[in-house]
Amino acid sequence: MRTLCASTLIGEFFVIGFAGLVAMKTSGLSATTVWTVSGIAMALCVLLCGMLGRPGAVHIGWALQIGLVLSGTIVTTMYILGAAFAALWWASVHFGRKVDEAKARFAAAPADTA
Repeated sequence: MRTLCASTLIGEFFVIGFAGLVAMKTSGLSATTVWTVSGIAMALCVLLCGMLGRPGAVHIGWALQIGLVLSGTIVTTMYILGAAFAALWWASVHFGRKVDEAKARFAAAPADTA
């Protein structure tokens, strides 16, 4: 699960950075405000990559997805990108857990000696 979720988070890191550039040029917000919010979100993406094995990390990831969708109020395209990344996050968590379960079953299976 960690690999899939980390890949999604790194993709979000870049999207948040590019959305910050767009917001700086098109919104009425100051550059300081835009980069403070964007920087915190980008740092959260990177930190969350390292925390994915810990309890609560997936929930923090969901909060990040909600924030990404809500950023569409500033950069309208982020409604679509946020929804796409929320779907990717769901798929990463859902299918990542299935892969982890399959790996555990395979590791627990007795070795076939022929």
